Amino acid sequence: MSGTKIIGKRTSATLLVGTILGAWSGPLFAQATPATPPATTPAATVAPAPFALTGQIRSIAIRGSERLEPETVRAYANLSPGQTYTPATLDTALRDLYATELFTDVVITGADTGNLVITVRENPVINRIVLEGNKRLKSDKILPEIKLAPRQIFTRTKVRTDVERIVELYRREGRFAARVEPKIVQLDQNRVDLVFEIFEGDKSKVRRINIIGNNEFPDDRLRKEMFTRQAGGPLGFMKSNDSYDPDRLAADQQKLRAYYLTQGYADFRVVSALAELTPDRRDFIITYVVEEGPRYKFGTIDAESALRDLTAEKVKAVVTLQPGSWFNAKAVEDTVSQLTELAGNSGYAFADINPAFNRDVEKRLMNLTFRVGETPRVYVERINIQGNTTTRDKVVRREFRLNEGDAFSAIKVKRSQDRLQSLGFFQDKLEIKQTEGSAPDRIVLGVDVEEKSTGELQLSGGYSSLERFVLQLSVAQRNFMGKGQELNAGINYSRYSRSVQLGFVEPYLFDKQILLGGEVYRRDYNSFNFVDNKRNTTYSQISTGTGLRIGFPVTEFVSFGGRYSFVIDKITLNKATFYSDPDGIGPRGLECDPVKAGRYLCDEIGSRVTSLVGLSLLHDDTNGIRPTRGQRILFSQDFAGLLGDVRYLRTRFDATKYKEVRSGWVASVHAEGGYIMPLTKSPGPGRDAIRLTDRFFGPQMRGFDIRGIGPRIVRTTYDITGALDTKTNQTSDSLGGRAYYMGRVELEVPVSSSIRSLGLRPSAFIDVGSVWSLTKPELTDIIAICVPVTANTTLPTFNLVPGGAATTCGPTSGPTGFSRVAGIKETFLGNSPKPRLAIGVGVNWVSPFGPFRLDIAKALLSQQGDDTKLFSFNVGTQF
Repeated sequence: MSGTKIIGKRTSATLLVGTILGAWSGPLFAQATPATPPATTPAATVAPAPFALTGQIRSIAIRGSERLEPETVRAYANLSPGQTYTPATLDTALRDLYATELFTDVVITGADTGNLVITVRENPVINRIVLEGNKRLKSDKILPEIKLAPRQIFTRTKVRTDVERIVELYRREGRFAARVEPKIVQLDQNRVDLVFEIFEGDKSKVRRINIIGNNEFPDDRLRKEMFTRQAGGPLGFMKSNDSYDPDRLAADQQKLRAYYLTQGYADFRVVSALAELTPDRRDFIITYVVEEGPRYKFGTIDAESALRDLTAEKVKAVVTLQPGSWFNAKAVEDTVSQLTELAGNSGYAFADINPAFNRDVEKRLMNLTFRVGETPRVYVERINIQGNTTTRDKVVRREFRLNEGDAFSAIKVKRSQDRLQSLGFFQDKLEIKQTEGSAPDRIVLGVDVEEKSTGELQLSGGYSSLERFVLQLSVAQRNFMGKGQELNAGINYSRYSRSVQLGFVEPYLFDKQILLGGEVYRRDYNSFNFVDNKRNTTYSQISTGTGLRIGFPVTEFVSFGGRYSFVIDKITLNKATFYSDPDGIGPRGLECDPVKAGRYLCDEIGSRVTSLVGLSLLHDDTNGIRPTRGQRILFSQDFAGLLGDVRYLRTRFDATKYKEVRSGWVASVHAEGGYIMPLTKSPGPGRDAIRLTDRFFGPQMRGFDIRGIGPRIVRTTYDITGALDTKTNQTSDSLGGRAYYMGRVELEVPVSSSIRSLGLRPSAFIDVGSVWSLTKPELTDIIAICVPVTANTTLPTFNLVPGGAATTCGPTSGPTGFSRVAGIKETFLGNSPKPRLAIGVGVNWVSPFGPFRLDIAKALLSQQGDDTKLFSFNVGTQF
């Protein structure tokens, strides 16, 4: 094989099994000094004559061709019988044959007789392409860049091109030491396997960044403005931007210029940027040479406008730049954006707004004039919707605040974009694009949506620090049949709660902005306390109910909602644990024992019916499901008492403000509170008019356990000596309250795109809140219970109480003997509006197993009786 030297057998039986037997392989060429195709004919004849030959071609014979027909070879050579030939003619024929890249070797003989014989050796056909050694870049990333493919003709030129492409891929990944060595494995029938042996090497890091010519700002300050970071440091293993990237080098120059332009250096420029390999050829040293120039201040600031609806006076009112302040190009750019939006709100979609700069070099002033050019008022010609394969067009169109034919309004376009984003049907960064229409005063609005999965069929298990093992089966479709309707059904099961629920919501009833929804459900909930750090069930609540709700918009950002629910609740206690038979008459005489359960729980036993009607008023101008700006304010009231056994008026207020303080840094401030006003009198002394299950227990405050704040009864057992045992035998039952408040300040921290794609959103927070306003219950304080020893005695059971006449139970045997049972002391705690405060960090993760929330919080302010908790997490379910 001309130009290819076979030097040894390949032994990679695993890689080339089935084709390697009898095959030979060798390096095609050295990567550093690649070979080139023959530029001249390697052999004009077998034995060239010592003088120039001329003559007429008598015949042309083709030898060595396997796949190609002889006539095809003659056609490529451009020779035919009867044609006059010269050495130049034969040389041209050789060049033409090599130019086809079909042949490895070509020899023309018979020039002395005119009977030409063209002997060819065809280039082999590629059987398959194999990659070896690629670990950092997967084959599915490399193979699309390789132009050669199986069943194509093998040529050295194409292989060299593919090698360069593979090396370039590795350079884009920062691996400048990567090498690629192509090899072939010869097979029968003139076929070859093409193998690219890849030596990836380590990533080339940026060892140092030098800046020359900076007098006003130190190197460290300027490095912070760059995308590229120097390698090393204690957290160097966590960096992803310390590898060398030529494209990033250009972006860093723009970042440097942008920074200087915000500091008043209007003439700043990067003179040169040089990246040099270190002597060990592993890392790079980047050197920037900069020229800062003088620092300018704003001089005169003026405005000119050719638009009737946007006069120069209105332009000046928007401009906040002050003469005498340091020149800031970013502030000028932001002002142009504000003016463009202002013009768009007046119908000028393509407003021509240009800042005209006039340098006064001597005074180092930058005089500025905002010029607004003449442009026509624009109207919406049409609205194009693309990409919606499931969602119907009308579902998208009804969220637009503009119709075809309406005057253009930038604020309405922005609002339409926010409403589409809030549906949750499409990609996170949806954009409504604006293009020129058929006339200068026409505009086309287009949205290219990328639909997300809105249906869920989930069977999942998880573990919660609150609920222990959790099983969840749910079926939900938030865009049912592409109509924007929501249909959901779910079953949840855990150790302490179980529920079955079915619901449906139609957001546009009869294609009007009227929401109608309903649900039916059954929920079983077991309340609990802790005894010796073990979770213990106290009361069980079974709720069966149905609900209906309706809503409609009042204004663009304000909506009104109404609802009705009918619920049957039943509260029970475990008879084996909390009941006793004081009269000794058997199961029919079992009663709730206040000593075992507490009078506050005994009073709640029974079934009740709640018939509730409510209303809510909502203001919401946030920009999506995960807002970065706007506020959401909700006021609601619920009246229970149209029918049923329960009568109260519950009022709640909830408000959240979002703002992106910097790129990726989203701050939110949240406040909520509520109060329940009873509409009936207290059922008895020490009993609150609002039953236990209707009270506020407050939202989950991080840093505290669930139901960890607010009024509670702490039950402490007396020991055999009559002393309180506060270490081992103490329980805490949360009672809730009629009033609560809570505040939260949270800052979501930006992460890299790779981490964000995993669904991770870390944040830091401060929580503050309280639950209070409950009638103090009657408390039990019994040192011991004296029980007769013999069953047939007529002696009554009596209690030893603090300050009582009896101090002992008496004899412990005989007909008058008593046994001593440890008593209980109840303490009422936590009924105070004083704030509880916690600070911490957390992360949300949309995992394959369901939503995951991890929080680490430290309670800084707490009240006596509160249950604090440092660490909490949930997997597989939300609370």
